[in-house]
Amino acid sequence: MHSIKVKDYMTPQVVTFTPDMPLSLALDRVMRSHHMGGPVIDENEQVIGFLSEQDLLEKLVKVSYFCQDTHIVGDCMYQEVLSVSPDLSIIELADMMQVGKPKAYPVLDNKKLVGIITRTDVLRAIGKNLDECFKHQV
Repeated sequence: MHSIKVKDYMTPQVVTFTPDMPLSLALDRVMRSHHMGGPVIDENEQVIGFLSEQDLLEKLVKVSYFCQDTHIVGDCMYQEVLSVSPDLSIIELADMMQVGKPKAYPVLDNKKLVGIITRTDVLRAIGKNLDECFKHQV
């Protein structure tokens, strides 16, 4: 199981946001992508934050109440982004996810965004490994 890497289960197509993007546009991207959020990138495509469904929900409740789309992603993104390497083992990531709150981690290779991995992806990897274990125990 330690030989299974993040790169084997990550999603390479990542929905991204910019800090100056209106929240209504960010919501549209999340809804169309079916992702639970994604990295916020700067003009150099460096990850500078993370926007989750929870972040959007907290701000958009207020925005919709007052019918004013004046907030931007930079107002509600989480700036202390936890990221992982594509070569990290799924087991190590599972341990990290048990301790930390993030449900999704940007995958960075030499500071370049190459994908995203979620708890669901980790569970899929573990489930596939369990299937293999039980298949060989006969």
